[in-house]
Amino acid sequence: MRIPGTYFVRNVVERRSLLFELVRRDFLQRFVGSAAGWMWGLVQPLVLLFSWTFVFEWCLKTPAPRGEVTDSYTLWLFCGFLPWLLFQETMTRSATSLVEHASLITKTVFPAEIVPLAVFLSSLLNHLLALGLVLLVVGLWLGHFSVWMLTLPVYMVAIGGIAVGLGWIVSGLQVYLRDTAQVLGVALTFWFWTTPIFIDESRYPARLRFLLRANPFAYLVRAYRDRLLSFRAPALGDLAVIAAYSVGVFVVGGLVFRHLKRGFADVL
Repeated sequence: MRIPGTYFVRNVVERRSLLFELVRRDFLQRFVGSAAGWMWGLVQPLVLLFSWTFVFEWCLKTPAPRGEVTDSYTLWLFCGFLPWLLFQETMTRSATSLVEHASLITKTVFPAEIVPLAVFLSSLLNHLLALGLVLLVVGLWLGHFSVWMLTLPVYMVAIGGIAVGLGWIVSGLQVYLRDTAQVLGVALTFWFWTTPIFIDESRYPARLRFLLRANPFAYLVRAYRDRLLSFRAPALGDLAVIAAYSVGVFVVGGLVFRHLKRGFADVL
């Protein structure tokens, strides 16, 4: 006789172990055969930081927006780019993740919904490496540390809710429509330039400010900059908006994925 509670606990443990194994394998496979290994995860943020310093600080001499704790446009830019980089990497890799794991989904009783989640957690490891680099630069360059930096994991969870929810949708659609990944690339490009990463919010035309209010990453970019570069406490209104977007997208994405999942075995 099967005890429902015991079965539930065992199922949770098995899925957790499977998720851990997927994350570990995904993270290590990026650097398989590499002498430097996971250290390559620091190369991209380092190259971006040095490249932007060369272009914006030395060549264009672009100033940071007024009222910021730093005069470095590069540092201001990089802090705002961090949450988007995590989201973009998760979305881009999630789009084809189910197709890449087709053999597991079609031949075994495999919980396909954990694949985009594993992609996010693997991308989060890279994000933490880049964040550690930024904290080091902020500490050495500005001599700055705010206790509110400790709230950054809250925003990472919020990004995860949005990224995984949308990741479920695009990965499920990619199974049926193989153009989904290309459409996603175009959509992410538009979304990026309507997010105040390179451009300060004050420079957006008044008639286009609705794009900022409707964009969850406008709030997340602002939050990362405030936590990393200032002593400002989190704004409760902004936190409420971020949480609403995160939970809403996560739930809707889960419902859509549940519907799409029914035909995976036949299509893949």
